[in-house]
Amino acid sequence: MKHYSDIIYSPVITEKSMALRSENVYIFKVAKSATKEEIKKAVEDAFKVSVKSVNTLNTKAKRRRVGRYSGMTKTYKKAIVTLKDGSQIDL
Repeated sequence: MKHYSDIIYSPVITEKSMALRSENVYIFKVAKSATKEEIKKAVEDAFKVSVKSVNTLNTKAKRRRVGRYSGMTKTYKKAIVTLKDGSQIDL
């Protein structure tokens, strides 16, 4: 069994993700090989909360340019975790 720190990398901090916190929805960057069940168990172990549902998506690379240098952003897997009523995560 994997440790939760091997599955959950970091929270995604954006305006949209901060607005979703009022609805008990949290967004995390997770390992590409992680399944929904593994993500659910990792969030429950790490934050001592009960998870209602987990949705996942793989982000695509985007072209970015800094000055005269151009490149691509990294791809990663994102998990959208909905908590049951009464649960809350303090990040």
